[in-house]
Amino acid sequence: MFTVTLKEIISEFQLEVVSCEDKIEEKVVSTPELGRPGLQLAGFYEHIGEDRIQIIGNAESSYIEQMEPDERLMRLEEFFKFGFPCVIIARGLEVCSEIHAVSKKYGIPVLRTKEVTSRFFSYLINYLNVQLAPRENKHGVLVEVYGEGILILGDSSVGKSETALELVKRGHRLVADDVVEVRKVSDRTLVGTAPDIIRHFMEIRAIGILDVKTLFGVGSVKMTEKINLVIHLEKWDKNKLYDRLGLVEEYTDILGVKIPLLSIPVRPGRNLAMIVEVAAMNNRQRVMGYNAAKVLNDRIMAEISKKTTENR
Repeated sequence: MFTVTLKEIISEFQLEVVSCEDKIEEKVVSTPELGRPGLQLAGFYEHIGEDRIQIIGNAESSYIEQMEPDERLMRLEEFFKFGFPCVIIARGLEVCSEIHAVSKKYGIPVLRTKEVTSRFFSYLINYLNVQLAPRENKHGVLVEVYGEGILILGDSSVGKSETALELVKRGHRLVADDVVEVRKVSDRTLVGTAPDIIRHFMEIRAIGILDVKTLFGVGSVKMTEKINLVIHLEKWDKNKLYDRLGLVEEYTDILGVKIPLLSIPVRPGRNLAMIVEVAAMNNRQRVMGYNAAKVLNDRIMAEISKKTTENR
C-alpha cells in the first residue's frame, strides 16, 4: 500500500494551515477517496471513512453556522472523534471557533483553499489516484510520439536509448530512460514517469550521461505520459517468422491492464526511430477505428471472391 504525506498535499495545492501545524508531519493519506460530511454533521456516522480527507464546502459550512453554539460544538466533537487525516475548508470560508477548538483537542489539522469545492474535490481525487496508484518499474524507455505514449522495452544494449535519442532529435519528447515507473491510475489506464533522481537524464554507451532537457530544451521532455503502446525491440532472428501484415493484434499485460504490443526486430540498416513514429501514428488510427491491414485484406478477399464468381 502506498501513501502520500499531508505535507506533500499542502505543497501541491498551496493550502493554508489554519490549525494544528505541528501535526502536519505525522499525517499520511492512504486512500484517494474523500468525504463530504453533510450527513455526519447531521448525526449519521455510518460509512464515514476514517482514513479519508474531509472536505467542507459552502453547504456544510452554512449548516454548521445555523446551529446553536452548544449543538455545533457537540456535532463537531462527534465528527472529529473519528481521527481522519485532516479537514479542508473550501472557497476560503471562515473557520468558526468551535472547529478550531475540536481540531486542537483531537490533533486533526484544518486546512483551507480558495478553490470552489467541486473543482478542488476533482483536483484532489485525480492527484491522489496518481500518487496512490499500484505501480511497478520497467527497464525501458518512455517517449511521447505524436501524442502517443510509447513504452520501448527490450534486452540491454538492443538500442532503446539510441532510438529514444533519435526521436527527441526529431521533435518528440522523453519521459523516462532506463527505469520507467508505471502506475495504474484506473482499470484501463497506465501512466509512466521517471524516478526523481534520474528524471530527464539518458545514458548513451560510449558517450555517457546526457541531460536531455539541457541539450534539447524544455520542449524535449515531459514529466508523465499515458502508455498507449508497448514496443519490444529484439535482435533479428533469421529463423523466426515475423508478422508482416499486422492482422493479428498482440497485447501485453501490465498491472492487469492490456496494452497493444508490437515486436520489432533490430538489425543494421533499420531506421528504428522512423518505425516507432509510424507505429505511433498507426496505433492512433487503429484506436480511431481504421486498420490498414484489415482494409487491404478485405480488398484482397473481395477480389478473390469476384474472380471466383467470374470463372464459374
